[in-house]
Amino acid sequence: MTATKLEKAALCLGGGGITGAMYEVGVLAALEDAFEDFQASDFGVILGASSGACVATGLAGGLSAHRIYRALLDPADDFFNMKRHHLLQVDLREMRRVWSSTLGALRRFVGSVTSNPLRKSNWQEIDRLWDSLPAGVFTTDAFEEFFFQFLTRRGIPKTFRDFPRQLLLVAHDLDGGERVVFGMGGHMEHVPVAKAVAASIATPMLFAPVRIDGRDFIAGAPGETAHVDLAVEKGCELVVVINAMVPVRTDPTANVVPTGHGPKSRVRDKGLLWVYNQSWRLMTEARLQKGLAAYEAAHPDVDIHLLEPARDDAVLFMHSPMNFDARRALLEEGYTATTRTLREEDSPLRLALEKLGLTRKA
Repeated sequence: MTATKLEKAALCLGGGGITGAMYEVGVLAALEDAFEDFQASDFGVILGASSGACVATGLAGGLSAHRIYRALLDPADDFFNMKRHHLLQVDLREMRRVWSSTLGALRRFVGSVTSNPLRKSNWQEIDRLWDSLPAGVFTTDAFEEFFFQFLTRRGIPKTFRDFPRQLLLVAHDLDGGERVVFGMGGHMEHVPVAKAVAASIATPMLFAPVRIDGRDFIAGAPGETAHVDLAVEKGCELVVVINAMVPVRTDPTANVVPTGHGPKSRVRDKGLLWVYNQSWRLMTEARLQKGLAAYEAAHPDVDIHLLEPARDDAVLFMHSPMNFDARRALLEEGYTATTRTLREEDSPLRLALEKLGLTRKA
């Protein structure tokens, strides 16, 4: 019923890791609870980038966001029983390459320094060491296998052409330096969905690039318009964007930053990865806001709605995604914040969905 109402509506899901995906599920569960006979899978086009690719695939395959929400809330529910080892599996092939390359670079460096400590080419030998660093610490192979089995168990198609909805998954070609969209047709349509999801979640530094047809792929970032252009290209007039990658804002006078050493007051207390994460969030949010504003001005006929967590609440994303209490808090934050927004008398998103014919629950 609602499928025809939303055939020209698109759902764009961004990244943010496991915690970002949980926030997205909470938001979508709230949307489903707000309207009669509505599921997030009813959107005509469902687009996912990075961790949003996992959620997008489930929805496009017919799963309800509320079912995923309940599964993630209950640790005993094996609906999506992903474990730590599915994501944090060291890439042994990459480590073997690094070991071999580093040994060779060290031999050359020691030999060069020993023969002439002042030789300018010694710096070139140091460059060899830098270039021996791994392309990523972990591999997505285990996750790809887990996700393939998940699709099989839940009856979700494993090829793009078999989906009842248009599913688009975004990654980037590492050597080509360009965006690649799986599911748009052409030479990328043959790629298995599980492989495309693995490519989309391959976050640089953490995961090694995913090799497909001789090319290397890494995670797709929201970019300047959260890939709204893809939805418009498909003829969509309403686009709902969910972005969990907002910068974290902490109070330096309060210990609210969760670390392995107890609560701290600053982002830097989380170490190198979270300093990098925060810088990425700052850049992503700035580009997203600027890009969407420009896109709305250029395409006034397209109704775009952006849903994001408040910066003060984003500290929740600093908890370990394997922490059940943090998982519950993220899911409930997405759910309650969206419910509160939809209940506002002048809520633009609620009014836009009602204009399409959806009926608000009493």
